[in-house]
Amino acid sequence: MSDYHPELDGYEPHDDRRPLRGRRVTIAMRVVVVLGLIALVVPGVLTSMQVAAVTAAHACAGAVARYYPNAERPDSRFDLTGPGGLGWQCYAVDRNEREIFVLPLGIIPAAPRPVPAGIRS
Repeated sequence: MSDYHPELDGYEPHDDRRPLRGRRVTIAMRVVVVLGLIALVVPGVLTSMQVAAVTAAHACAGAVARYYPNAERPDSRFDLTGPGGLGWQCYAVDRNEREIFVLPLGIIPAAPRPVPAGIRS
């Protein structure tokens, strides 16, 4: 048995060989990996958006029932520049289809918190 190890010298004895995989196989593997990542990420994003929309609808329905009981229906939607800033906004729609801003629900909607007495008339 020899004490000489050429891999420790920094010399690769097989540097003159061709690559293990061809160009087509490498491109195909990259495409498969990108498609796999998309297949993993997109369902999670779509599920999160659906859960946020349902939560916003329920929270808005509760807020409209509390603050505007005579409203025809609640309407929640995601606005970039709404009255409450970036995030889900809650509106009450009356019989004449006019929208009244109720409250912002935030980027991640949750049930509305009670407003302290004297702040909202």
